[in-house]
Amino acid sequence: MNGNTPYAGLPETTNAGQRMPEEMPELTADQRRTLRADLSAITRRVREYLPDEYAVGAEVSQGQGGPEAMVAVQPPIGHPISAGFQPDLESEEYISEDDREEVARGLAASAALQVKHAINDDVSPTAR
Repeated sequence: MNGNTPYAGLPETTNAGQRMPEEMPELTADQRRTLRADLSAITRRVREYLPDEYAVGAEVSQGQGGPEAMVAVQPPIGHPISAGFQPDLESEEYISEDDREEVARGLAASAALQVKHAINDDVSPTAR
């Protein structure tokens, strides 16, 4: 039965095959600053697409597999929308320009769709 435990497998890996904590890369101060700048660019673009009623934020954290970044949008009504990243610390750009633009558009569109879905449930059509 120990094959069903989260500790099954090789001693140096977890059940998901991720690196053990002692092998996880940590962000240096410069890397964290660069990643935050990338996230700020995404949040700025999302804010350009959406009205002021939408709350947009970003966060850098240390996850199970290493550094993680997340951008989230809270629409005025409806569920929050988020996008997460595991930055490529080996490349010059942790989040490429194309990815930043794609994520900003996707988050803005998804947040607007959340509002539309929330409103459609509460508003009855006035004509057919």
